[in-house]
Amino acid sequence: MSSHNVVLLLGSNLGNTEQNLQNAIAKIENRIGNINKLSKMLETKPVEFVSNNIFRNIAVSLYTNISPFCLLREIKNIEKEMGRAQDSFAVGGYVDRIIDIDIVLYGEVIIQSKTLEVPHKKHLLEREFSKILLKEIK
Repeated sequence: MSSHNVVLLLGSNLGNTEQNLQNAIAKIENRIGNINKLSKMLETKPVEFVSNNIFRNIAVSLYTNISPFCLLREIKNIEKEMGRAQDSFAVGGYVDRIIDIDIVLYGEVIIQSKTLEVPHKKHLLEREFSKILLKEIK
């Protein structure tokens, strides 16, 4: 089975956001693949919804043998284990969250489905904080 370079973007705006990100990174390394690049953590205001809680975000690059949809399922499992009850798709919009993990890139693969869009165009093209973090791990 071939290994694919994957880029993930993580965010947290509830509780101890730095610890939440560190916990998520440990789970990713344990279950998905070894991280080869990490950006700095960046504090940002919420995007596309109103909240008084500031986000802390980080980008990670890793290699994995897990298929894109298995990767998505594993990410959702990590989010749920960490206390995220429902993702934005299920809620119908963005809300505060303990952890959010998005697949930004999965090698050269392009996927356009109801549950997964790769590459993640909002992070690559629209969100300034994402562009800053992603530039660090290129």
